[in-house]
Amino acid sequence: MKCRDKEQMKPFLILQLRPETQASDEEYRAILEKGGLDPSQTHRIRLDQEPIPQGLDLSDYAGVIVGGGPGCVSDAEDEKPEMERRIEDAIFGLMPAITESDFPYMGCCYGIGILAHHLGGNVSKERFGEEVGAVECTMTEDGSDDPLLAGLPEKFMAFVGHKEAVQALPVGCTQLLASDPCPFQMIRYKSNIYATQFHPEADSAVFEARIRIYKNKGYFPPSSADRLIDLCHQQDVRIPGQILKNFIDAYKNS
Repeated sequence: MKCRDKEQMKPFLILQLRPETQASDEEYRAILEKGGLDPSQTHRIRLDQEPIPQGLDLSDYAGVIVGGGPGCVSDAEDEKPEMERRIEDAIFGLMPAITESDFPYMGCCYGIGILAHHLGGNVSKERFGEEVGAVECTMTEDGSDDPLLAGLPEKFMAFVGHKEAVQALPVGCTQLLASDPCPFQMIRYKSNIYATQFHPEADSAVFEARIRIYKNKGYFPPSSADRLIDLCHQQDVRIPGQILKNFIDAYKNS
């Protein structure tokens, strides 16, 4: 296979679900930084502001990266704001083409709920919700054999903070990473479709910004924001960013 140079490589399609401009912009910058991407190597779509173009052809892209967001897949449809329903409808409309063709996909945070729900899995608030902060992720046996995790330590810290989670491994998926609060921290469907419960693009500075932005969104008591920020800065959270870079490196010249 011949490799493309930087100018010739296909862009990564980055779909963002955050309606808060500051959070969306900082997430995008973090994906670029951790993934080693230039903006010219991406096609960014903020789904709160624009739809997925009609007739979008996945073959025009190297892969799809789906970011996080404050919504929950498991919320009742009649309780979701209209914008949230529209955003979810847009991304769910793309999922059949991704899963049927085993197209490279990295779902971060919200993206794991999207993937699992599309595959018929149970996503809910029943168990495995996580407080905002860092958790220790541990590789499974299958994880140690996965190319995106090659060379990484068996255990490492990652930032989380979720109201809902995957309750059981969807049919056809492989469990790659687990934690004590949530057993499904990273999964793979088929060969090229990945999703993480944690935020692979987030370091302490990124998470501090999100804590400030989302402190009134029900993730934690607003009065505890400063304490959580201090705790985040005490953690060494660098390995998750390497997973995102490994995904991009694996598919950028394909």
